[in-house]
Amino acid sequence: MSGNSHAFSAIIKNTEALVAQIVYKMIDNAEDRRDLAQDVYLKVYSNLRNFRFQSKLSTWIAQIAYNACVSHLQKKKPELPGFGDSTDEEEKTQNLKSGLSSGTNVESELSRKERIAILSNAIEKLPPLYKTLITLFHNEQMSYEEIGEITGLSAGTLKSYLFRARAALKTNLLQKYKKEEL
Repeated sequence: MSGNSHAFSAIIKNTEALVAQIVYKMIDNAEDRRDLAQDVYLKVYSNLRNFRFQSKLSTWIAQIAYNACVSHLQKKKPELPGFGDSTDEEEKTQNLKSGLSSGTNVESELSRKERIAILSNAIEKLPPLYKTLITLFHNEQMSYEEIGEITGLSAGTLKSYLFRARAALKTNLLQKYKKEEL
C-alpha cells in the first residue's frame, strides 16, 4: 500500500501546478479553490483505475479539474465572472520576481514587471473560461487538442474563444491605458 501512496504523491506533485492554474483562473473564492483542488484529487484517486491512457495523465487530471470548476460555477452562478480576489497576489508577486533575470538593468526589469502585473490583472478580469483558455494555451503551452480534451470544446471553438479572449483583453487594456499610452 505504501507504494500506491508514494505513486499518488508523485502524481499530485507533477500536476498540482496545472490544477492550481485551472482552479485559480476559474474560481474566485479562496476557500472554494482549496476545496475544489482537494475534490479534484479525491476524484482522481477514486477514478485512477478507470484511466485508459488515451491521453496524457496530466490532461485527464486537468479535465477533471475543469469539469469540477464548471460544475461549481453552475451551482454558484456568479454575478460577475472573472473578477478575482486578492488572496493570490502574493503568489503572483513571487512568480513575477522569480521570472526576473539577473543580468539586466533595474529600470527595464521594473518596467517588465509592471507590464506583467498589468497584463495579469487584466486577465483576471476576463470571464472564467477565457482566463482558463489563455492560461492553458499561453502559460501551460498546451495544444488545441489537449485543451479540447480538457474542456470538451472543438479546436475551432477554442480558436474562436481564444480570439475573443484576446480581443476582450486588448479592448480592456486600451480603454484603461490609452491616455497613459502603454
